[in-house]
Amino acid sequence: MQNLLDKIPEAKESRENLTALSGKLKPHSSPHDLKARLQWRSPDLAILDVRGVTASNEDRIVGAVPVSADKMVQWAQSNFEFSRDIYVYGETDEETARAAAKLRAAGFACVAELRGGLAAWKAIAGPTVATR
Repeated sequence: MQNLLDKIPEAKESRENLTALSGKLKPHSSPHDLKARLQWRSPDLAILDVRGVTASNEDRIVGAVPVSADKMVQWAQSNFEFSRDIYVYGETDEETARAAAKLRAAGFACVAELRGGLAAWKAIAGPTVATR
C-alpha cells in the first residue's frame, strides 16, 4: 500500500498533460495539450502547418500536414469532416490565429491554435521531422 501512496504526487503532476483529452478542444492549446493527445494515440485529430512550404520542409511537427494558408480552407473541406479536431500552427501566433479564424469561418467547429508554434513544440521535446 505504501508503494502506491508514493506514486500519488507523480500521478497528480502528470494530470496537467491530460487536459486535452477531457471535453471540448480548447481554442488556444499548448504544446502539452497536443503532445498528450498524440501520446494517447488519439487518431481523431489533424495538425496543419501553415508556415509555408520552405519552412515546413525544413522542420515540422511529426504528423503535421504542410498546407498553404491561401489554400487551407479548400484543402480542409476536401479532406476533413467539419467536426474533426484540427490543430493549426504558423510562424507566429498571429499567423496561427488568422488561419484558425479562416477554418472556423468556413464551418470547422473544433479548431485549436497551437500557441508558440514549432518553437514551443520543440521546447517540450515534441517530435519533429524534416523532409530535406
